[in-house]
Amino acid sequence: MVQMLKERWKGFSEKHPTLAQFLIFFIVSNGVTVLQMILMPAFRNIFGMTNLVDTNFQVWHIGTNLNGNPYFIFDYAAGTLANGGGGGLAYFLAVEITMGIAQIINFFLQRNVTFKSNTSVAKAAFWYVAAYIVISIGAAALQGLYKAPIYNLLMNVWNMGSAGETIADVLTMIINSAISFWVFFPIFKVIFKQESTN
Repeated sequence: MVQMLKERWKGFSEKHPTLAQFLIFFIVSNGVTVLQMILMPAFRNIFGMTNLVDTNFQVWHIGTNLNGNPYFIFDYAAGTLANGGGGGLAYFLAVEITMGIAQIINFFLQRNVTFKSNTSVAKAAFWYVAAYIVISIGAAALQGLYKAPIYNLLMNVWNMGSAGETIADVLTMIINSAISFWVFFPIFKVIFKQESTN
């Protein structure tokens, strides 16, 4: 049975290489997203026990929100989310460390499993990191549009308190991952090439 499935998959992937890569990319990306959903609340709780929560981290002011407040690319105001803050430097570190771990795992799985690349690891890593930085900044800028309303809805409007905060963590991570998912596949097709070994 397993051998038959392997043969069918091999035949399918030979006939439809890009579709096969996309399906594997989809599975790997979702696995990495699940890992992020586990790590993010864990890191948030760990850093939440430090005074980093009270350290303001609002960087790259680029205008104003609809309500007139300043709009920052990275907007993590001091104070806990439960008390109206943005989680401060603690929340920023939880997000970025989670994303960093996930992207390192994602890099090797996508390179070796999905695209079976045989090009230079160093060159691919350089372009991957460059793409990750650009995409992270773009995703952070977009987060300003949906992060506060999601947390407000779950924590305050629906009065879910800390459970709402955890659910909002998961939802914002899913949105972030979805943005990365659709942007990264075409980039990976370029970064993770297979070169002829003849």
